[in-house]
Amino acid sequence: MTTPNVDALFQPFSIKSLTLKNRIVMAPMTRSFSPEGVPGDNVAAYYRRRAEADVGLILSEGTVIDRPAARNDPQIPFFHGQAALAGWQHVIDEVHAAGGKMGPQIWHVGSVASPMTTWVPETGIEGPSGLAAPGVPRGATMSDEDIADTISAYARAASDSKRLGFDTFEIHGAHGYLIDQFFWSGTNLRTDKFGGASLKERSRFAAEVLKAMRAEVGADYPIILRLSQWKQQDYSARLADTPDAMAAWLVPLVEAGADVLHCSQRRFWEPEFPEIDGAEGLNFAGWAKKLTGAATISVGSVGLSGDFMGSFSGEASSPVGLDSLVKRLEREEFDLIAVGRALLGDPAWVTKVRGHDTANLKDFSAAALAELV
Repeated sequence: MTTPNVDALFQPFSIKSLTLKNRIVMAPMTRSFSPEGVPGDNVAAYYRRRAEADVGLILSEGTVIDRPAARNDPQIPFFHGQAALAGWQHVIDEVHAAGGKMGPQIWHVGSVASPMTTWVPETGIEGPSGLAAPGVPRGATMSDEDIADTISAYARAASDSKRLGFDTFEIHGAHGYLIDQFFWSGTNLRTDKFGGASLKERSRFAAEVLKAMRAEVGADYPIILRLSQWKQQDYSARLADTPDAMAAWLVPLVEAGADVLHCSQRRFWEPEFPEIDGAEGLNFAGWAKKLTGAATISVGSVGLSGDFMGSFSGEASSPVGLDSLVKRLEREEFDLIAVGRALLGDPAWVTKVRGHDTANLKDFSAAALAELV
């Protein structure tokens, strides 16, 4: 394997109050190492190691808002409560001490069960229509009061992110979790203002979340929104089948407060609308940037064979070349690239890539999910 000229990966990037040393983002990846929802010294050290190795922006594992059923794993961290927020204060202090930039990923899992545990929260599971997937009941349909309380919980998380000194935050609106369940017609059967026949109508919940969070942090604090067409419940699901449908979905979300769209694909090199621009056409992040004018992050199997969801069934992956990634960055298809498993198993991945040290890039094994390297 050879490494191409990677200069495009190591250009600085700025948006609002956030300035990054390079274009590499550590993708948020659930780690489940926070007993009672509190991240400890081991979590802080895990993120500090990535900052020390020059990751441009670190996005934390999913960390849940103050709703009773927001998590589906007892080791997932909270982003609320004195003890958990003190833990996150230590995390960001360590990252900043190492010269890094970081944002928490703010999350509510909705009606989805975790593939890693059979644990179920004692409080009721909730979703837009009480469906884990189309035709699969799980949990209760959220009331108007539930929705209002959830939006308020997202707003409090935004305020805490800024107060603790994080450089940004990301809202998890992808992969079939709560916000994505509102987007998806198969899991949002509501007939009120948070439902509707069109994707734009079903995006109202996400827009209200964005507006509430923006109101807490002011105009200059950057907000990232993670989105996907695919769902963990259905890899082939698509919310927007055409550029016009995608624009109707994404433009209102940018207008509501999203500065950066983190566009998740299982494989970043796959074109979003090949029928329009061919096999080498724009990917999801490329189309999102073209249609909205917002900055975008691309993600999906960067630097490794195989995709992340295969990791849960024990699939291993080997390092692969970065030629396609560099080519797309050079043509400014998207602004930033998120790296997941390659960084999960190797804190020094960025410095190895910059130094063309391809011989020492590590394979990824599913065993890496069981420890904080």
